[in-house]
Order: sequence, then structure tokens, then C-alpha cells
Amino acid sequence: MLKKAAWLVLNVFLFVHAFLSFEKATKYYYTRQILGSALAWARASARCLNFNSMLILLPVCRNLLSFLRGTCSLYRSTLRKQLDHNLSFHKLVGYMICLHTAIHIIAHLFNLERYSRSRQATDGSLASILSNLPHQENDSWLNPIQSSNTTVVYVTFTSIAGLTGVIITMALVLMVTSAMEFIRRSYFEVFWYTHHIFIIYFIGLGIHGLGGIVRGQTEESMAENHPHMCAEFFEKWDDPASHCKPPQFEGLPAESWKWILAPGILYIFERILRFYRSQQKVVITKVVMHPSKVLELQMHKHGFSMEVGQYIFVNCPSISYLEWHPFTLTSAPEEDFFSIHIRAVGDWTENLIRTFEQQYSSVPRIQVDGPFGTVSEDVFQYEVAVLVGAGIGVTPFASILKSIWYKFQHADHNLETQKAGHAALNFDKANDILTGLKQKTFFGRPMWDNEFSTIATAHPKSAVGVFLCGPQTLAKSLSKCCHQYSSLDPRKVQFYFNKENF
Repeated sequence: MLKKAAWLVLNVFLFVHAFLSFEKATKYYYTRQILGSALAWARASARCLNFNSMLILLPVCRNLLSFLRGTCSLYRSTLRKQLDHNLSFHKLVGYMICLHTAIHIIAHLFNLERYSRSRQATDGSLASILSNLPHQENDSWLNPIQSSNTTVVYVTFTSIAGLTGVIITMALVLMVTSAMEFIRRSYFEVFWYTHHIFIIYFIGLGIHGLGGIVRGQTEESMAENHPHMCAEFFEKWDDPASHCKPPQFEGLPAESWKWILAPGILYIFERILRFYRSQQKVVITKVVMHPSKVLELQMHKHGFSMEVGQYIFVNCPSISYLEWHPFTLTSAPEEDFFSIHIRAVGDWTENLIRTFEQQYSSVPRIQVDGPFGTVSEDVFQYEVAVLVGAGIGVTPFASILKSIWYKFQHADHNLETQKAGHAALNFDKANDILTGLKQKTFFGRPMWDNEFSTIATAHPKSAVGVFLCGPQTLAKSLSKCCHQYSSLDPRKVQFYFNKENF
């Protein structure tokens, strides 16, 4: 919450600061004579666009987040928990980009209309005189519309700023619409491919300001024609005897590339690291088909090291060279292999399962990137852990339960957890299909008030970690219960809610 509040405050500060700068600065006095306050609205929204475009890639740099999680483990766990909301923050930043894009576009539509109107004006007003400054002389023009016959549409599609603005907007619309929950869940491939249009978005953003379509008075010109002294004598600017010379203007230097350069380089290194790790050989040691079309893959990879609750990205080149899908690791760190469970929920997973079901075909090549950290890594920091999984969401906790069993077998004295409760389904096997333990997971939706009340009574002075991998509706219920059943006395029972996000 503090991270989001700080981000909002920064957005407000940047917007207000830029707005007042362009609304009050003497350098843009003559520009405002044509454009009015729309200039400040356009530039303030552009500043926030640059700021949020700088941030948008950071939450999806998985290796960076894993590094920060390891660093933050030396400090308070609340710092680590902030990193677990990376996708939520990514979405918020995206929404903010959409908001400021809309403001920026609307403001510039007003600007272009006022440029066109002042170019066509013949009333001898200050705006008309400024619009008719020659384009050929020392590049000192102010109005980008060069003649009264030039249309707004022509300027939009022939100028660098206009054309790149259209391209950026189209890319943004495609990315946002394809990222809607319904499309992302039902047509993941559409979301995956369309979201990579972000490359076009950033290239367009980087060169968007190179045309210098928004202009301000030069410092040298202000010495010869200070607006406060010369604006009212604009009719005499061409008079050789006048102390006020015609003003000269220059385009604003491009700024967007400065904002996105560092995160862009960081993201490129991120992708290089992902590519390098994905090229390391993965050996599939065992393939198991479980009921309900659930595929288990046990694998080995040189140098692979994991913690409980972590996840990996998997690619199968025979199905798609570009698609990478996240899967939670279901093996324990104490085992000599790592495993995932895959349920058929889309075209890619169905094709993968179908490929492995073909007994007479060779085992397809699998590429793995990861592992990456999640909130479930913190499970052993709590004396009591409540693990809640819905559907295939039980997979993160298979790793945890196995690891607990191994730790008890080896009498690990560093294990703080005294009790783990979990709710899920499994009655068709002697052992649990996920954990392999005789103590099976249970089906059904518990009465959460009863569960939390029982835990609070049994552990009156404990820190209880509640971990969920499931839908948002269930998350709201559990978060509410954590708040409701936590004692006001910090020395007594406290429930801490943690949700998987990847």
C-alpha cells in the first residue's frame, strides 16, 4: 500500500510540476498565445507518461525481482511482500499510462485545431503573426502547420510526432485489450503475442519527441524580444527602428528516450539471461499422466537450485518457439529432481499433453527458465501455516508439504513451523497424487470463520501465515478473515495473508 501511495504521489507531483512550468514559464509565453492551457495539459501528461513507461518493465523483470527477494531476506519480510504484488503494480502502471495517453491525445487535438485556426486567421492578431513566422529562416517557426491549406490530418500523418503518436496509441490499445482477464484466460496465445507489441511502443516512444513540434522561445531571442516588454508591440516587430525583434523558437529536446533507456537496457539484459538459461539442457527423467488430464514432468538440469513455492517458465519448441508458460514447482528442494504438474486449460497445454501421450513418439525437447521466487518462500518463517489451494492451485503447496516431511525426517531444528493445514481434493489414490504422502489433501470449501476461530484459539500467541493460490474472490474472503481474527494486541495471534501472483 505504501508503494502504491508513493507512486501516486510522484505522479501527482510530476504532473503538477510540469503543468505549472509550461503554464507559467516565460519561454512558452508566445506558444500559449496560440495553444492556451492545452500546452500545459499535453506536456504534464507527457511527463507522467514517460515516468510510468520507465516503470512498466521493472515489475516483469523476473530475475531482478528474484535478486531483490534474496536481498530483502536480510531485512524485514514486509519488503519482500511488496515484491509479490509486481503484476498488480504492472497493471496499475499500465492503467496510468492509458489515462495520461488519453489526456495527451485530447490536449494535442486541441493544440492542432488551434494551430490550424491561427494559421488561417487574417485578423492581424498576435496568434496570427506568430503562426506566420517563416519556416525557412533559421528554423525559427512556431506553428507546425506551414500553410492555410494544410490540414490537421496531414500534419498528424506526416510529422514524426504525429505518426509515432498514432503507432504508439494503436500498440497500447492492442496490448490493453488483449490483456483483459477474459482474453488472457481463454486465449492466452492472443495475449502473449499481442503483448510483445511493447517493443513497437517503446521504439515509437523513444523517437516521438524528435520532431520538436512543441516549441519555446530561444534564450538569445528572449534577450531581443522579451514577451513582457515586446508582446504588446508585435505589430512593430518588423520595423527596423523597433527595439523588439521577431521572436525565434526552437523545438523541445526529446526526453522520452532518457526515461526509458536505463530500464530498457535492464530488460535487454534480463532477456539475454533468460535466453542463456533456457538453452541449458533439460533431461526429462519421468512422465506421469494423472487423472483429470494432469501431466507430471520430473526433470533434471545441471546447476538447478530451488526453494519451496518457486515457479519456472516452460517452453516446448515443437509446439511454439515463442510461448513460455509459468508452472509452480511441485517437488521439494531435498529431492534430486524438479517437477511440475500441468493441467489442460488451453491450446498450448492441450498440445503439450497430447504430445507426451503419444507413446511411440520421441520425448519432446523442453526448455526451462527459472526458478523464480514467490510469496510461498516465506512459509517457514511462520509458526503456523495455513495453505489454501483451489483446483490446480494446490501445486505450490505440494512442494511445501514434501519439504516439511523431509525436514521432519532429518530433524531440521531450523524449522519454525509447528502445524500446516490445507484444503484440496483427492480421494482416488492410496497416496496423494501431488505430494505422494499418505496424508491426503481434502476436498471442499471450509467454513472459514470456523477455521480461523479454531486456529486463533489453538495458537493464541502465534504468527499465522495464510497462503493462497486461487481466484480473487477467495482471496477477498481470506484477506477479510485475516484482518478480522488478528488480535489488536500485537503480542497475540496475528494472521498474515499471502497470495500467489505470477
